[in-house]
Amino acid sequence: MRAFDYAAIKNQTWDSEILGLIAAIYKEAGKQELYLKQRPAELEKLVEIAKIQSTEASNAIEGIVTTNTRIRQLVEEKTAPRNRDEQEIAGYRDVLSLIHENFDVIPITQNYILQLHKILYGHWNNPMAGRTKNVQNYISATHPDGHTEILFTPLPPHETPEALDRICAEYNRAIGNMEVEPLLAIPVFIHDFLCIHPFNDGNGRMSRLLTTLLLYQSGFYVGKYISLEAKIAKNKDLYYDALARAQSGWHEGKEDAVPFIKYLLGTILAAYKDFAERFALVETKLSALETVRRAVENKVGRFTKQDIRELCPSFSVSSVEGALRKLVASGELKREGKGKSTCYYRAN
Repeated sequence: MRAFDYAAIKNQTWDSEILGLIAAIYKEAGKQELYLKQRPAELEKLVEIAKIQSTEASNAIEGIVTTNTRIRQLVEEKTAPRNRDEQEIAGYRDVLSLIHENFDVIPITQNYILQLHKILYGHWNNPMAGRTKNVQNYISATHPDGHTEILFTPLPPHETPEALDRICAEYNRAIGNMEVEPLLAIPVFIHDFLCIHPFNDGNGRMSRLLTTLLLYQSGFYVGKYISLEAKIAKNKDLYYDALARAQSGWHEGKEDAVPFIKYLLGTILAAYKDFAERFALVETKLSALETVRRAVENKVGRFTKQDIRELCPSFSVSSVEGALRKLVASGELKREGKGKSTCYYRAN
């Protein structure tokens, strides 16, 4: 088994794009700290929105879905799941909440990763919950003509426990000794985790939960306010492409993790930029109409009421709906579709 040698990171020459992404993320993280001190109450409303989006998006990537109403009930009200998909969604909600509240006391070890996986499947009887895989798994793609192609073969089951122990030990040593920049070590750990693919099921969702956990532990809290999972889901083809390019040669120690590092850093930076945009809308006390007007000024093309609600967390649903109606009546916005299909676009 081959896992990335963190010592090599110190001696590697990184290109200007990666160095620029890291510098920009640190700058945005510093600004976020100031924003949180200025308007903690308003920004706290972003947390629930991010939880809902993260739970919905991370499961949707794997084809696990339910209605928007049920997602909100499951995450906000913690209602009981009604079917298999909702059981899996509720499990993700539980692990995400645990990470939000206890990230500083969750060690990165195989034992804890297995426990988080067990909680992920806590709402239905999965005999492999909390256990590493017992059958060989494959990362494959199904083409339009129906044929399936194996893109990558992860480690066999008998090598998996030792491999999981090793990547945890190497990561902890590198981070604990401050040998490696965390924003390089975190994508490398997640990349290794996905190459091992330690579980029969739930590997993708666990990788996204672990990404949030590792970022929190290194002081990058953007995922609490802006859903990283939603950003990944929106461009999941880029995610899979970066992962496939980075996985090539992993078994032989010849992989190039750079495509995945760039992808993940770009996603983190984009989330920080979203956070800054949303802060700008709550920074000054404006009426619901003026806040919604400012929010739609940044929108290009069609958008939904939900898109605007996420940008204006300080206002109720009825306030946002009322503001949108006024903007349509004044001719500033155009509306098309009916019911759930309703969307808007700027008139000029």
